[in-house]
Amino acid sequence: MTVAEILARARGKGLRIATAESCTGGMIAARLTDIAGSSDVFDRGFVTYSNAAKQDMLGVRPATLEAHGAVSQEVATEMATGALRNSLANIAVSVTGIAGPGGSEHKPEGRVCFGLAQKGAETLVETIDFGPLGRDGVRQVSVEHALDLLARALD
Repeated sequence: MTVAEILARARGKGLRIATAESCTGGMIAARLTDIAGSSDVFDRGFVTYSNAAKQDMLGVRPATLEAHGAVSQEVATEMATGALRNSLANIAVSVTGIAGPGGSEHKPEGRVCFGLAQKGAETLVETIDFGPLGRDGVRQVSVEHALDLLARALD
């Protein structure tokens, strides 16, 4: 499904979208707003690159960050639900990951956690290890995957 189709599907269902992004730095919001007329569907995007921003803007709990780290399903869940809570959206997608270069044995480059929150539904969360595709590569595949999550939720 193209970005235009995602927006049209959301529009047809009367839904508004929010994004909560860390490693993609606003790239998902940019893709959604590249389409003219998206303002009736896209409510807002949160770029929460730092842990402080995740806490301040989305209400991610310090205890969650401490226990699991920023790149975790737990944080992705709190980011997505925080985006819903702090917006006019009905559906929100979140992404937090290690675009690289670098990473660690436990959290390698290319590991990205996604959350998808919808009003009145359980938050979907998943982790994908894209591998060491390089910073740009990890960010691009993360954007595509987040858009795919939105598409599947709107199908």
